[in-house]
Amino acid sequence: MVHLVLAKGLRSPLLQAVIAGALLALIAGAATGTVDRMIASAISTWAPVVVLAGLMRQSRSLVLTLQVSAIIAVVVVLAFFVVLGDPTAYWNDVISATAALFRQGGLAEQADFLLASQSVIAPQMTMLFVFLSWSLYVLVLLLGYALYRSLPGRSAEFGRFGDLNFGRVLALVLALTSVGAMATGAAWLQNVAFVLFAVFWLQGLALMHWLYGTGRLPVFVLVVVYALLPVLNLLLVTSLAVTGYTDAWFNFRARVKRNDN
Repeated sequence: MVHLVLAKGLRSPLLQAVIAGALLALIAGAATGTVDRMIASAISTWAPVVVLAGLMRQSRSLVLTLQVSAIIAVVVVLAFFVVLGDPTAYWNDVISATAALFRQGGLAEQADFLLASQSVIAPQMTMLFVFLSWSLYVLVLLLGYALYRSLPGRSAEFGRFGDLNFGRVLALVLALTSVGAMATGAAWLQNVAFVLFAVFWLQGLALMHWLYGTGRLPVFVLVVVYALLPVLNLLLVTSLAVTGYTDAWFNFRARVKRNDN
């Protein structure tokens, strides 16, 4: 979908999405009778990446699009607290329903573990849900852009991933919200601070790609990072986020270029 929007604009891909969604709904209706669930799934899968790809095509900037996506992630976190008040109760219901599904599927041990951890997991679910969803959508955007760039005659016309910098404004907002969260203990500030910090993992990864592109980082290191990401995701994401956040303040790329000159 990202590839189609970048290559053809919005009208044609949206028409294809409507046709594909209608076919999926017909199949789902014939097989399970859950048409509404299939339509909701198609919308939640395609709509965010269509918006991001459309924004990138309009702005002609990958970096600006990713900066806007980080702001949207923060807005979504705030929306949870505005609409639900305390999202913990909502996530408690979700966890209980998920545990019930596990138990029906014969996964009694997993259901028991989920319920036993419910009091710890539920308060963290908003920021984890937003961060994981954001990461998924932006990675899809980046993969779609890579596919677009592989077309004959195409280049990095919307910018290069290796040049990604979320900027000092977002870094300053993160610093202020972190201080506010520690001073007040407000759950919404803690959630915003976490999401803002976590998005910088992408800038850390972009910096590694830049170092590889300039010949300063062996491809083996980059391959190892991607290979270990599913296994050591918490450690690697945290390390990359620290690297990316530091880079936002000190702009390592510019410093390396000045040293080269």
